[in-house]
Amino acid sequence: MAALAPKPARAFDVVLYGASGFVGVQTVVHFARHAPPGLRWALAGRNADKLEAARAAAGARASGAGIVIADAHHAPALQRLAAQARVVLSTAGPFSLHGSALVAACVEQRTHYVDITGETPWVRGLIERHHARAAADGTRIVPLCGFDSVPSDLGCWLLAQALWQAHGEPCVEVKAAFSISGGVNGGTLASMLALADSGQLRLLADPFLLNPPGSVPPDAAAQADDDAPHRDADFDAWLAPFVMAPVNTRVVRRSIALLTAAADPALHAGLRYRESMRVGRGAGAALAAAALGFGSLAATGAMRLAPVRSLARRLMPKPGEGPSERAMDAGRFRCDLVGRTAGGHVLRGRIAGRGDPGNRATTVFVCEAALALAVDGASLPGGPARGGLLTPATAFGAVLARRLRSAGMTVEPLPA
Repeated sequence: MAALAPKPARAFDVVLYGASGFVGVQTVVHFARHAPPGLRWALAGRNADKLEAARAAAGARASGAGIVIADAHHAPALQRLAAQARVVLSTAGPFSLHGSALVAACVEQRTHYVDITGETPWVRGLIERHHARAAADGTRIVPLCGFDSVPSDLGCWLLAQALWQAHGEPCVEVKAAFSISGGVNGGTLASMLALADSGQLRLLADPFLLNPPGSVPPDAAAQADDDAPHRDADFDAWLAPFVMAPVNTRVVRRSIALLTAAADPALHAGLRYRESMRVGRGAGAALAAAALGFGSLAATGAMRLAPVRSLARRLMPKPGEGPSERAMDAGRFRCDLVGRTAGGHVLRGRIAGRGDPGNRATTVFVCEAALALAVDGASLPGGPARGGLLTPATAFGAVLARRLRSAGMTVEPLPA
């Protein structure tokens, strides 16, 4: 490949966009505690007073962070913001309403980007508009770097790599079972409602929504999401449909397609990935799994009704609201995984952490992804030439796995 032209000098290594929002404030705290010495970072958004309050609340170690004012719908301001940053981290959702111009500015300015969206139809549009340009420029645009969808995507990749290292056989199947405890913030709910308002819920039914053209495997019908409760011998538990599976599985399948196209020997092109919610053992767990399955279907159907969405907006937390500090500290998540090769070799993995998954864990995931771009660029998979609309696994790989473990999460197996 021809050498990429050098990027101009930037004022900041990382800019935290949406830093005064519910999750945004937590990213400021994380950077204040964990940013390496000498890292130049800034808070960005549309309200200077709120940004300054978020900086002050994060303590003395945030006092040197810059402030950048830019409205999500003012393209010139976003271009100036992107031109000042090597990496932009965005928590300003709903992304389908407020995120497109910022991504476009990052692509134009060749600025790496990460966010916490779970809005896969919006990401599909980003792929169509920006993947080719970002790939040519070596710009990594990496949405879906929160609880949606790092444990699923990185976990599947880690198992496949470990199986290849141990047995020299590609992985053909990975299953994941989630256990979670935590709350939901108003921004996440607003994103779900915005997706329903747009009429794009139907797109979630496509198991290969994010796949590159021509990469859908012949057995596509066999890769549909688990939509019924069932007992799984590998996990020795009853499993129920997982509400985030229609997001996470699409991300994993894009990773599989991108990696097999790049001739990664650890992944079979038809690798089957499924995920569910772990309920437990025994007759009571079977009944609970059935209730969860029915409730998931009912909730999806209800979200299609405008009066239900209107009621949800009145009763649920608003953007900027979320669980208490105590509730977020009490949360936890665990993603257990089982992988197999064609020859029958089996390996187990786990990604787990303490703290509310949609808030505390999401903050760690996205902040460490941004720091990987800012600090570990030379070690990232594919080298400086890799770019495009990437996934957590294809953008960060083992670098993010080691960062998460250093941040206190369980990440197994780590690559050799």
